[in-house]
Amino acid sequence: MPRRWATNGPVASFDSSGSSEAPAPVPPAWDRVWIRWLLDSHALWLKRDLIERNGDIEAQSRTLFFAPFVVVSHVDSDDPILNYGNRQALDLWEMTWAEFTATPSRLTAESMNRDDRARMLRQAAAHGYVTDYQGVRISRTGRRFLVESATVWNVVDEHRRQRGQAATFSRWRYL
Repeated sequence: MPRRWATNGPVASFDSSGSSEAPAPVPPAWDRVWIRWLLDSHALWLKRDLIERNGDIEAQSRTLFFAPFVVVSHVDSDDPILNYGNRQALDLWEMTWAEFTATPSRLTAESMNRDDRARMLRQAAAHGYVTDYQGVRISRTGRRFLVESATVWNVVDEHRRQRGQAATFSRWRYL
């Protein structure tokens, strides 16, 4: 039976009882602001759009969610928590939306790889972004994969205050 995305507020989950159409979750107001900051920040730092910015923010959010590449982000805090993962990211990390958005960002890497990850995040924080990053990550089930050619950028608000960081990549291989 085909799967479709269903939402219950901000939480997206698979619904196997639906039609072959795959409606995207419509983000709540706070998430619409985050998606705008994420997309605007990518354009600011990288001088190009991450996706085609057609339609309103809901349409852009759906495009981003179903993009054929990984997009993840976390908010700034002492121990940042993931606050966004598109469908490709949820599949790769083998998590539901609820699991993903409750995960400390550092736990996407094994303990032996966290220093390298932290160094890269500090470099992105200092320079606005980094490109061509590679590093080993781990899914919820323990499946290891090498991320290749990732871009990581600071997510800033309309006043250029840093709010978090985001990453995107389309190449990985399982180890």
